[in-house]
Amino acid sequence: MAKTGFGGGCHWCTEAVFQSLKGVVEVEQGYIASDGEYSAFSEGIIVTYDPEIIPLETLIEIHLLTHKSTSSHSFREKYRSAVYFLNPKDAEKSEEAISKLQKDFKKKIITQILPYKNFKASRDSLQDYYLKNPEKPFCKKYIHPKLQLLQREFSNDFTGNKL
Repeated sequence: MAKTGFGGGCHWCTEAVFQSLKGVVEVEQGYIASDGEYSAFSEGIIVTYDPEIIPLETLIEIHLLTHKSTSSHSFREKYRSAVYFLNPKDAEKSEEAISKLQKDFKKKIITQILPYKNFKASRDSLQDYYLKNPEKPFCKKYIHPKLQLLQREFSNDFTGNKL
C-alpha cells in the first residue's frame, strides 16, 4: 500500500471522489499542513491506495480534473491546491505527472507538490459526508457532478460502485 495527500477544494468533495475509486483502500478527511509558507492547515485528504490497481499518476489526474486546479482564487489558503507526498520518490512522480497532464488544460495548473508534515482529522460529523448525506443540496450541486465526470472518464478502469 502507498499513501499520498490531496488538497484543492472542499474536503467533503475530495473525500467522496477518492472513496469511489477502485484501488483506494482508505480516505482520511481533514486538514493537512506542509512546511515553510505552507505550514498552515488547509482542507485535504490522505489516500491509502494500492499502486498495482490505481497508480499515483491516475490519482493525480483525477485530482486535477475534480477541483479548480488552474484557479488562483481568494480561498487558496483554506483550499490549497496540492499533492502532498509522504514518500520522497513520489515528489518526482507527481511533478512528472502534472507536467505531462498540463497539455490537457487550457490554463496553467497551479497545483503544488509539497511535503506532507502534519494532519488533523475533521470532526466525526464531517467524516464520510457524502456517504451519509448523498441527497443534501450541497452533495447534489458539487459532489454529484464530480462523480459523474469520474464515471464518464474513468469507469472502465478505476471507478466502481463503492459509493
